[in-house]
Amino acid sequence: MPDQTQDVTVADGVALRPMTAADLPQAHALSAELRWPHRPADWEQAFAHAEGFVAERDGEIVATAQRWRWGERHATIGLVIVTPACQGRRVGHRLMSALLEGLDAHTVLLHATAAGQGLYERLGFVRTGEVRQHQGIALPAPLVELPPEWRLRPAGLNETPALCALDAAARGMPRDALVADLLASAEACVVLDHDNAARGFAMLRRFGRGHAIGPVVAPDATGAKALIAHLVGLSAGNFTRIDIDFDSGLAEWLEDVGLRRVDAPTTMVRGAPLAVAPEGPTMFAIVTQAMG
Repeated sequence: MPDQTQDVTVADGVALRPMTAADLPQAHALSAELRWPHRPADWEQAFAHAEGFVAERDGEIVATAQRWRWGERHATIGLVIVTPACQGRRVGHRLMSALLEGLDAHTVLLHATAAGQGLYERLGFVRTGEVRQHQGIALPAPLVELPPEWRLRPAGLNETPALCALDAAARGMPRDALVADLLASAEACVVLDHDNAARGFAMLRRFGRGHAIGPVVAPDATGAKALIAHLVGLSAGNFTRIDIDFDSGLAEWLEDVGLRRVDAPTTMVRGAPLAVAPEGPTMFAIVTQAMG
């Protein structure tokens, strides 16, 4: 993170400073004010891997923003929140400028709301795709038939390196610490196996109003559906959310299992494109819109 040992105060009385763990209760309250679903535990897990800034006015946090560095050349940005009373006053622009300092040589990924897309474009981000947020009370999903020699199985105790490698290949950036953390805290992790080797995986986690499915990594849509159907079955009757890539082709199928589309944020990148091999595994569902 840039050296920000002192507050940066501007004319309107709003000061920017580095975010600390002590700020998490106020950050959670800010997200709740905007009806974002994050629990305190979701903030804690995200902040464990993040650097961030808060904007304060009269001792009260009025905005937050975080970034996650993945390896030496990649980063994601998210949880950019400005209280309604301070929107339209360039607070978000100041936070983003602080976050982007030192990232000129990085590929930076974010998922933009319609309200934020213009700001991100002015800061050099370009549209690369779209995410579809699906959620609802999950219905029991019919199992998806896999080709011969393919099967689903629980993730093994020593399988973290293999799952990290699949995630890195599909996302285009290394996120070993995040994947290991998610694997340790997930309620379930199922692996798509071919010839005793992991070819894909998916996790069911506590998040927001209930459960979230993601990441989902698979070689093709059939494998992704098999992974998701298994986890939807485990979550049937519970509020469940999944954020898929628009190009995944899964939207209509998800509607059939009770997970209706509620939002469509824009995927944006600043810097070099993500290096995802076309013949490699595909990221069908992301972890969260913040962390990618």
